[in-house]
Amino acid sequence: QVQLVESGGGLVQAGASLRLSCAASGRTSSNYVMAWFRQAPGKEREFVAGISGSTLYADSVKGRFTISRDSAKNTVYLQMNSLKIEDTAVYYCAARQSAYVISGPNYYDHWGQGTQVTVSS
Repeated sequence: QVQLVESGGGLVQAGASLRLSCAASGRTSSNYVMAWFRQAPGKEREFVAGISGSTLYADSVKGRFTISRDSAKNTVYLQMNSLKIEDTAVYYCAARQSAYVISGPNYYDHWGQGTQVTVSS
């Protein structure tokens, strides 16, 4: 069983930066894809970024967000720069046992509880 715990969310002004962390425990290994999704009120959960041997980003965050992985700590990070009001959402960490990053949330088996990110003007 895989457990994921997110941290690092908060309230920031537009243009600021935040770094989210996702600590994984249980049966995780390098052949797990780790990803970040987000869900704003009234909207569907959407893919933000994923990492396996390579990385994949949603167009809306490309150039502003960076996903990284510390295998020794079993932790995945999402560095978010130049935050915009439309980045406001609950951010979820997810994992799937595969070598390939897929953007569809239904392909992920394990989810964290989410962390709120609020960007104000």
